Amino acid sequence: MKFLRRIYCKFRTLILYGIIGCLASGLDFTTFTVLVSTVGINYIPANCISVLIGIITSFILNRNYNFKIKDKSRQRFIIFLLVGLSGMLLSNLILWICISKLCINDLIAKLMSICIVVFFQFLVNKNVTFKPSNQHFKI
Repeated sequence: MKFLRRIYCKFRTLILYGIIGCLASGLDFTTFTVLVSTVGINYIPANCISVLIGIITSFILNRNYNFKIKDKSRQRFIIFLLVGLSGMLLSNLILWICISKLCINDLIAKLMSICIVVFFQFLVNKNVTFKPSNQHFKI
């Protein structure tokens, strides 16, 4: 039990980011699925809508429960949004390649894009967005 506690303490931020990421990604994927499969929206606009919903959810949960850094919320949200939008562009590129060029099922392509983008966004958000203010660059 002590071993698990040490592992959790050492990787707490990553573990919570993963849990929150799973929740936000689940919401993203569910929204994407409904928009593409039920509503009939093209996969790129559907991805943009679903990713934005995931970004907002993820920011609120990470700010309040994971990183617990609530100062400069507007600036941090702008950075988080920019990171999320860059992730959305990466996701759109992955979807376009997988669906249009490789003929992979859109839902499988979406899952693949989530896996790649989450790792990229964790690194940037941990080291930029939620870095303590005394170590942060000014906007």
